[in-house]
Amino acid sequence: MFFEVLLIASYVLLVHGQGRERFRFGVPYVVLNLVASSLFLVGVALIYAVTGTLNLADLALRVAQVRGTEAGLLQAGGMLLLVVFGFKAALLPLHLWLPHTYAAASAPVAALFALMTKVGVYAILRVHGVVFGAQAGESALLAEPWLLPLALASSVVAVLGAIAANTMPRLVAWLTIASVGTILAAVGLFTTAAWSAAMFYLANSTLVIAALFLLSELVGAQRGEVGERLEPAGPVAQPDLLGTMLLLLAASVIGLPPLPGFLGKLMILQAADGAAAPWLWTVVLLVGFLSLLGLARAGSVLFWAVEPGRGGGASGASPRLLAATLWLVGAMLVMSAAASPLQRYTDAAARQLADVTGAARAVLGPQLGEGAVRRYRPEDALQKEGTRR
Repeated sequence: MFFEVLLIASYVLLVHGQGRERFRFGVPYVVLNLVASSLFLVGVALIYAVTGTLNLADLALRVAQVRGTEAGLLQAGGMLLLVVFGFKAALLPLHLWLPHTYAAASAPVAALFALMTKVGVYAILRVHGVVFGAQAGESALLAEPWLLPLALASSVVAVLGAIAANTMPRLVAWLTIASVGTILAAVGLFTTAAWSAAMFYLANSTLVIAALFLLSELVGAQRGEVGERLEPAGPVAQPDLLGTMLLLLAASVIGLPPLPGFLGKLMILQAADGAAAPWLWTVVLLVGFLSLLGLARAGSVLFWAVEPGRGGGASGASPRLLAATLWLVGAMLVMSAAASPLQRYTDAAARQLADVTGAARAVLGPQLGEGAVRRYRPEDALQKEGTRR
């Protein structure tokens, strides 16, 4: 429900500043999210009808005890949630709303939205990685046949969209989907090492994408009437500073050492094994190379394809406007310096996610152990409901 409250705020933020373009893409965004929210309620209702709880720690224990026809209903609810969270995270083929929407939003709003897709990723990790994980009995690894292939396909399609983008915000929007695909590919490996890598790369990609959206606005403000379109214009007022920031951010997106984008991708590749490893290595390396082409093209147009006769501007050169972008770039660089403690933190977080019994004891009480969990019966929920009344 907190996710839905977050989305309600995003409806207003999207049209902040008004304008025809924002309303044009804002209305479909709201309608599609309301449809997804309706499916979310149906999925939640099916899961509650079978298990009698929506507590994630409790669900992770009870799902393993569901058998027969009830397991079919439970799996239907779980797949509905995968569709809903896949839409929120912009997973292929539910991604088409994102490039237009994020490109139309104002830069600060788009930077905030870089975090929203990651909320969808986190929801998939908690529900399909933990609740419907390896310990879920008949419903174990419900999303495994779908998640990894769709995530890899999302990255490839998104990076092709980035290469074809005609504005900087649209390019960054496509890179957002590519980063989500990379993270979900790691989640789809269903190992603690891969989950740790996914969380590390999630933090990096959120900082980088947010910084790229803010940087796009700064560059556009200094290019005069051409703005953020990828076409020749007059020189920007701060080519050295803005060019250096773009270079650092692009290097992290591509995965060049020693930046955290490289470290996150390396962790993901090291976690890959079995039949999935060749596919994951191929797609991650290919997406990195194609991202290099797209960002190199954008940087060349923005900073080298200069037409001296066309006037630029200095409206984006204020230190106050530069501060937020510089802060995000600095935070990305700090991630490189503090990579080792951050990795230990994500390793511990991944192990805690996989420890279903430990989570149940922490949330439901220390007396609850794996051996103390009895099979759930629907009449138990009715009895509890009657007692509360």
